Amino acid sequence: MHRRTRAFSLVELVIVVTILGIIAAIAVPRMSRGAKGAADSKIKADLAIMRSAINMYAAEHDGAFPTAAKFVEQMTTYTNLAGGDNATAATTHPFGPYLEAIPTIRIGAQAGNNGVAAADAAGVAWLYTEATGVIKANVAGTIKDGSGVAYSDY
Repeated sequence: MHRRTRAFSLVELVIVVTILGIIAAIAVPRMSRGAKGAADSKIKADLAIMRSAINMYAAEHDGAFPTAAKFVEQMTTYTNLAGGDNATAATTHPFGPYLEAIPTIRIGAQAGNNGVAAADAAGVAWLYTEATGVIKANVAGTIKDGSGVAYSDY
């Protein structure tokens, strides 16, 4: 009695490898665009959250925006009407906190930082204009998203 073993032929293996190669050639560029789109969405979402927090602060502080010098404290702790900050809620500091933490930026030279200031400096991820309450990403205008829009214009 001769027992026949079952196995794939070389032709079948070549066909399967070719099909997997075609699928990979289609999927890899789509996945890399998805990662780029995720980074774009993250920075847009971070800016939207911070802008909303700044507007809420102004609404509760008679139209005054947070100061550039104390932006982090005024956004992440309790404040009084004059903008003084306190780590715990009290009758003297009834407002806030507006953010749990300042988000880190993931693109550009400041990637991994979360600092906020009025001017570009080491560790400054977000540029803030105290007079108008405008906050922007501290990213060079030459760095653009997938649609060709500069991150600094968000």
